Amino acid sequence: MRILLTGASGFVGRQAVAYLSSAGVEVHAVSSHVPAHESGVTWHSADLLRDGVAEALVEKARPNIILHLAWCVEHGRFWTDSSNLGWVAATMRLASAAAEYGVGRFVGVGTCYEYDWPVDAPCDEYRTPVASHTLYDTSKDACRRVLEARFTGGETNFAWARLFFLYGPHEAPNRLVPSVVRNLIEGKAAPCSRGMAVRDFMDVRDAGAALASLALSKVEGPVNIGSGDGHSIAEVASKLGELSGRPELVRIGELPDRSGEPPFIVANVGRLRGEVGFRSTYSLEDGLSDTLHFWRMQTGGEAIQ
Repeated sequence: MRILLTGASGFVGRQAVAYLSSAGVEVHAVSSHVPAHESGVTWHSADLLRDGVAEALVEKARPNIILHLAWCVEHGRFWTDSSNLGWVAATMRLASAAAEYGVGRFVGVGTCYEYDWPVDAPCDEYRTPVASHTLYDTSKDACRRVLEARFTGGETNFAWARLFFLYGPHEAPNRLVPSVVRNLIEGKAAPCSRGMAVRDFMDVRDAGAALASLALSKVEGPVNIGSGDGHSIAEVASKLGELSGRPELVRIGELPDRSGEPPFIVANVGRLRGEVGFRSTYSLEDGLSDTLHFWRMQTGGEAIQ
């Protein structure tokens, strides 16, 4: 089995590469930032936004499966980044190359922000409607719609993964979990809002493994990639304080609540568990504890016991 994985050196991609490689899959990993060395993985340095690059990669690798993770993901910018439109076009070129070269399976990666979130129920792939919120999620959903139409009736089967709220090693430092963790490690106050919003937090190692499992399965259509459990933002911040041994530094309610924050975004993981056959390995507490350890090591400190 040969898989072409784009966005392979990113926050999520590196975890999918590790899982696939350990499973004995021949991985052709695509990134604009290629690591120095990784045993068992063939790396390709490529800019998929350039014309002709996607076609050349597929022709060279001749994969059985494409797992397409690459997109614009710069924290705080990607919601409105005009390069979202470039990634729509790049995805269409990759999909056309997949069809041309007889790739059997194409798995695209979207976001839970595609949903019109219910106020008190999990997001369901087939029952929850979608809605446009930002350029980012609108572009993702447009990709899904076009890809579904492109592959219907052809030889390439298609799945669309919707990622929920991921945390873990190598996350952008200004996001929620690492921003709280870094303050705690440095002995600084970690101010938070009231944190009443409930989210589906998933360890990125589980997310990478879930994406790999989906790619290797025959499941088609949209599939939620989440834990299926809801935890408030305040609960996560408080747990980090508890695990670090500095709960007094977590200051719940010191920052204003974000205007228009959806109260509840949690995944229905029935398809992920029942059809893909994947269940999360890491509990929230274990994942947060490992994340604390990772950031402590990044700052040259001792592991938190």
